Amino acid sequence: MIDLSVLTRYSTPTVANAIELFELRPRDQGFLKPGFLCLRPDVQPVAGFAATCLVSGNNLHTYGRRDVAEYWEHLESIPGPRISVVQDLDPYPGSGCFWGEVNANVHLALGCVATVTDGAVRDLPEMRAVGFQALYRHVAVSHGYIHVAGFGNPVNIGGVIISPGDLIQVDQHGALIVPVETLPHLEEAVREIERRERPVIDYARSGSATRQGLAERMARMKNAGPWRPVA
Repeated sequence: MIDLSVLTRYSTPTVANAIELFELRPRDQGFLKPGFLCLRPDVQPVAGFAATCLVSGNNLHTYGRRDVAEYWEHLESIPGPRISVVQDLDPYPGSGCFWGEVNANVHLALGCVATVTDGAVRDLPEMRAVGFQALYRHVAVSHGYIHVAGFGNPVNIGGVIISPGDLIQVDQHGALIVPVETLPHLEEAVREIERRERPVIDYARSGSATRQGLAERMARMKNAGPWRPVA
């Protein structure tokens, strides 16, 4: 099992800053867009590999055609720990609710630590009580006719494509897709970001900061140049 503990020690903003140093992707990519709610904003980040699922509460043509156990099989095929990433296909997502006390417990039993969904959740106190994390768009009353309409393929969550096996970090700020190749040097990159930011923060807190002094320190931080991890 890959050691993901670094992703539970630092927030998604901190890790996002550190990933920028690797220059693997544009800075405006690799994370969910704003607007998601966090079920447990007061806990440490969680991380896991994405298992993907499509759900619908409106399309009765697919209702009952998929055995949810087939989706569970896909879930268990993903290395642990796992995060269930669920796209709601309905024109008005959340008209049926996939997530609640039952599914939270089922997914925990199958090695899943969280969900990321553009759909709905319910049974919020019960989900919190068992330690399951969730990023979601809506809160709902009823499960309605919600059902699994597909699984195991890339899903579109608010315009961001997440594929099975993608490494996801989740906390109160949102969800971040973490390139696995950064893990061996990620903590080193975090320390480098902190080294660059610290002079600005300390000076701003000094009680004697001036606009010119702040501008000079910000310029040094921004012009720190490329970074390469220690071999």
